[in-house]
Amino acid sequence: MMTALELARITGGKLLSGDPLTPIYHISIDSRDVDKDTLFVPLKGERVDAHRFLTDTANGKAGCVLCSENIAPSGDAAWIQVENTYQSLIDIGVANRCRMSPRVVAVTGSVGKTTTREMVATAIGASYRTFKTTRNYNSDIGVPIMLYELDEQDEAAVLELGMSDFGEMEKIAQMAKPDVAVITNIGVAHIAQLKTRENICREKLSVTKGMKPGSLLILNGDDDLLSKVESSIGHDILFYGFGAHNDYRVENVVVKENGTTFDVICPGGTVTVDLPVNGNHMIMNALAAIAAACHFGVPLQAAAHALSGFKTFAGRQQIYNIRDFHVIDDAYNASPDSMRAALGVLTSMPCEGRRIAVLSDMLELGPDEILYHREIGKYAASLGLDFLLCVGKLAAEYGKAAQAVNDKLAVRFFHSNDEAFDYLKDRISPGDLLLFKGSNSTRIGQIITRLKEE
Repeated sequence: MMTALELARITGGKLLSGDPLTPIYHISIDSRDVDKDTLFVPLKGERVDAHRFLTDTANGKAGCVLCSENIAPSGDAAWIQVENTYQSLIDIGVANRCRMSPRVVAVTGSVGKTTTREMVATAIGASYRTFKTTRNYNSDIGVPIMLYELDEQDEAAVLELGMSDFGEMEKIAQMAKPDVAVITNIGVAHIAQLKTRENICREKLSVTKGMKPGSLLILNGDDDLLSKVESSIGHDILFYGFGAHNDYRVENVVVKENGTTFDVICPGGTVTVDLPVNGNHMIMNALAAIAAACHFGVPLQAAAHALSGFKTFAGRQQIYNIRDFHVIDDAYNASPDSMRAALGVLTSMPCEGRRIAVLSDMLELGPDEILYHREIGKYAASLGLDFLLCVGKLAAEYGKAAQAVNDKLAVRFFHSNDEAFDYLKDRISPGDLLLFKGSNSTRIGQIITRLKEE
């Protein structure tokens, strides 16, 4: 918490009106999401300058507002005039980070950042009061908002760091100043901007620009690019994965309907983890979480026990029943790596009926997007699925490639979610297991919602 006067000092701004002792506990860039304990920061976007909402927000809504335009103060909110609201947002977040001294873990990677973040926070939370990123606040705007939420009681913080272009990771890493960084993998998300996986890897590794020399990197040792990172990078490295060369590795995997049991072999000993989610990618996330927790002194058994209570959330491999069939809701987003992982879950789970994949487009894959969709189609055809439903123009490439490999696989093509729902609703049989997966903007999860309503 800071007062309006403290915020003015940090930003180099001038308090034009309002109570200088107004306490501010939160920051928002959304004028609809403010309260008397909130600082509203109006940003200038490509389409909208949020200064247009400033007068209304200052009048009885926010406790404090920033302004970089020539607008007369109004309302009862503390009104701070600054040169640049975007830079002021960063300055405030960094200032609060510097006031606090939690153990900070940064989680980044092409796929699995959010789930890994949640697992790391769960495992570390076995011994420490742990703060974690909420929502999707992992950008140069979201990270300073999260940093301001830190308080003196937080003993650890798990921050998700995302990037989509050159230079972004270094910038937010210097805000977060992590003690440990976890990199989940190097995939092709945002390859349209970054061009190659090698560029993506370099950008992800620039998280070290915000770390002290000798800090710890926890890397996916099964990833072909991350496994080549050497200590000459200036930091200690722990590798995790299924391969025998990893510092944290897994053995004796048993897949059940409601989760996975496996043994973790690591420098601190061996422990059995009973994880209530399925998939090798979830095991990988758990390995990273245990490695981070052990680094901070959390007992191995305590970290494993904490993960047994892990809960996933909307659109990220939630598994539940609808009437007499089962659904894997992984509709939050999609990339080639996460699509393979989700299909692996579909084929590994016990199933009394048919295994049905309902897949929509993967977006932001650049000029090779058709190739990536065809590769997923070929992969799906090799898994022994009973049914493949393709929803969307790009998704049609799944089906075409799958049929070329396995002409016995039942494939259907749809232009919209409505068409797919109308076809599917009367054709699901008792015991069927359905996976729903696609990029978030395709809204493939709407089909699940309508199936529940039916």
